[in-house]
Parts: sequence; structure tokens; C-alpha cells
Amino acid sequence: MSTHPLEEVLHPRSIAVVGASGRPAGGPNFIDAVIDFGFKGQIYPVNPKYSEIRNLKAYPSVKDIPGVVDYVISSIPAAKVQGMVADCAEKGVKAIHLFTARFSETGREGAAELEQEILKQARAAGIRLIGPNCMGVYYPGGGMSFSPDLPKESGSVGVASQSGSAIFDIVGLGVMNGLRFSKAISYGNALDFNECDYVEYLTQDPETKIILMYIEGVRDGKRFFDILRQTTRTKPVIIVKGGRGESGTRATASHTASLAGAMAVWETAVRQAGALSALHLEELMDIATAFHYLKPVQGKRVAVAGGAGGSSVLAADLCEEAGLDVIPLPQEIREALKAEGSEIWDWIGNPADLSIRIDRGSTEGEFLKVMARHPNFDLLITFVHMHGPGHQKKITADEFLARYCLDELNNKPLLATMEDHRQGRNHNEHAWMQEILEEAKEKLQASNVPVYPSIERAAIAASKMIDYYQHKQSAWGAVA
Repeated sequence: MSTHPLEEVLHPRSIAVVGASGRPAGGPNFIDAVIDFGFKGQIYPVNPKYSEIRNLKAYPSVKDIPGVVDYVISSIPAAKVQGMVADCAEKGVKAIHLFTARFSETGREGAAELEQEILKQARAAGIRLIGPNCMGVYYPGGGMSFSPDLPKESGSVGVASQSGSAIFDIVGLGVMNGLRFSKAISYGNALDFNECDYVEYLTQDPETKIILMYIEGVRDGKRFFDILRQTTRTKPVIIVKGGRGESGTRATASHTASLAGAMAVWETAVRQAGALSALHLEELMDIATAFHYLKPVQGKRVAVAGGAGGSSVLAADLCEEAGLDVIPLPQEIREALKAEGSEIWDWIGNPADLSIRIDRGSTEGEFLKVMARHPNFDLLITFVHMHGPGHQKKITADEFLARYCLDELNNKPLLATMEDHRQGRNHNEHAWMQEILEEAKEKLQASNVPVYPSIERAAIAASKMIDYYQHKQSAWGAVA
């Protein structure tokens, strides 16, 4: 397999920031970001107004830099970009990230033509472009970032997004779920490299196991879906499509100059390619979280434990509406519960309502471990909560989690739902509960148990993850 052009772009020996400032006015400080992320190559601020920025010598132009310059970040007005590209061509620059905006996305007369002139100029010099109108590259393993505040640890989730703000949201949601990122690229107007190139690159990237995308429109639909079909043979791809409705379609034109297509056609094409659609960024990350923590699952038969009364009824509804199969509790499980001394073996169901026994020592774990042994269930969901007389005294996170029998679940995939006690009625009296739950969440994730704020979100994430594996099995005869 030949080396993808983005591989060289994302591994520069040096970075120059044109328009760098010692006092950035509300925009990204690219110099701070690459310094704080420990970029190992040379860093060159370029601004004729400064002699030094962040203890680095500043240069009037790219041409004045004495060393090799591989990668340039443009943070100057659109009207000055052509002159900068000419300097980059003379210097032998390989790639330019155009943070610069106010091009075709504005709809202004001459803006689209200016973009095309810049593209022609760059191609004549052999320079590749990311953007314009984008945040660029977040690659913690390579010391590249557009913000010093993003996590510096690498992970296995790759992102390609037309929106820069969506990158921040995706990374923030991922951190809350214990995920980290291999590479995340905001590409804006996609003048040169486009969505096809980014998903193609992430497919080849050995550091990336899960691919997330925020897309407003595609430049080359046939190529995109051809690549997507090949990608989903080995890696899940989850996509949020911006511009689904009439008002959203208008917004995409002014945001990234994209042309949105008919939503029904889009969703059909995504599904046929084996990728997954998410309604919004929270759902995108919910699904990614399931892939990150859970082993491949083929079936949708779910056992649910821990809901009380109406919560159990709603849990069954929400699981079924998400596409999971809430099967009746097999008689063999009732017999197993009876043999283990359960007093409610004859009426317990699926979901398992334990509220009647919560003050007499019954735990979710008693039912989870019996359900985990039964071949009729493909996965488990449990409520994780701190209610009732058993939780009126302080306990440790380990003592709390002991009730869920995590080590006795026969490696059956388990998802947990955990409420936020800060939203409850007893916030002042039981604020300590939230501290225990936060620690318990980290321990659950360390045990490969994804944690969700609601049964609905857990069920949707699990169902869509299984959709991917089922499509993979039917299309390619493979699961893992």
C-alpha cells in the first residue's frame, strides 16, 4: 500500500505560524499549542511586527526563515494569503493549514474565485492545503494541536470534521467517557484535501480504531461512499450529518460552503456502506464509547437489571424502541435464582425490578451473574444508583461496585446507566454520593464497562454498535 499524502503532511519537521502573535485576540494561539504539546521539530513564528514570540525568534516572512519549513499555519486575512503562498512556494513548503476564513463560505463576490486561484497557485508549487476556514490538526502523538487545552494523551479515536467547534465538542465528550484521540482534523471548506482523503487516511492509520465524522456536505459522493464501504470492513465509521432540514441546509452554505443533499438518500447510502448515522454529537460519542469498551456483539437480546417499578417498564420500552430485544426471562433463570435462595424467583422478569427487595440485601449483581451465564442473552444493561436504606452511610467506590459482581459476569458485554446525584432532591444531604459515583464510573470504565446517563442513550448506542457488526457479518462474513 502506498503512503497516503496526509502521512507526510501530518509529520512535518518544522512548523511556521504566519500571523503569530504574542497577544492573540480571542483566536487560537497556535504557537502556544505546539510548544505545550511538545512538538519535536523547529517552530517559527512569522510576523513582521515582532522580533520574538514565546522566546522564539520571529521572522518577517516565510522566506526569511533560515531552516527548512514543511508545514505552515496561516492566521492572516484572506487578502494576504496569495502573497504568503508565493513565499511558501519559493521556500519549498509542503503543506499549508489555512485557518484563514472569509472565503467561499461567505458568499461574497469574488471569494470563491479567490479560493480557486489559491488552489491553482498551491498545486503549481506542489503544496497541499488543509482548509480554509478550519481549526486544522489535533495530533497529540505528533505534538500538533490548535489549542493547548486539549488532552495531551493519545488514543484510538480518529475524527474528521468540517466544523472546528464540533472538534472541541467531540473531544470534550470523549474525555468525559474516558476516550482519547489519535488524530482529529477540522477541514472547513475542503479546498484541496476533502472528506474522502481524511477518511481514507484514517482507514490506513494504525493508531486509529474508530472513525468519527461531522459532515455538512461531500465534494465527491461516489468516491466518498466507495471509500466508506472499504473502511467499514475493518473500522467502524460514525457520522453526524449537519444540514438535515431546510434551515440547517441554509446554515451549511454559510458555514463551510457545502452543498447538502437529500437526507433520505444520504441515510440510505450511509447504511448501505456499513457506516452508522448519529443524530447529534452526544449520540456520536455514545456509539463510539460502546465500540471503545465492548467486544463485538452479534445479537440484540438484552437483560436489564436494577430498575424500579415504572423505571423498569420504561426501560423495556426504550430498549425496544432503540432496536434491542427485551426477551422474557427464561424459566431456567428462574430455577437458578430459586436454587440460589432468591425469594422473588417466581415473579422477577426482564427488566428485573429489584425495588421490592432493595432493603433486604438483593443486588443487581445476583441477577446479572445468572443472566450472564445464560446463552439467551447477548448483552446486559444495569442501573447504577445509590438509593434506599442501604445507601444512607458513606461507603467506598469498591464497596459500592461489589454489589454488581463485575468479576462474575462471564465476559458478557455490560453497559451501565448512572444518574447524576447533583440533580437529585438530596443534593446537600448526600453530596458525597456523587463523589462515589464519579469514582465508580472511572472504575467501571477501567473494567471495560461503558457508562451512560440514561437507559435510552445506552440502548441506542448498543443497538447501533450491533448494527455495524451484523452488517459486517452479512456483507463480509467477519465480525472482529
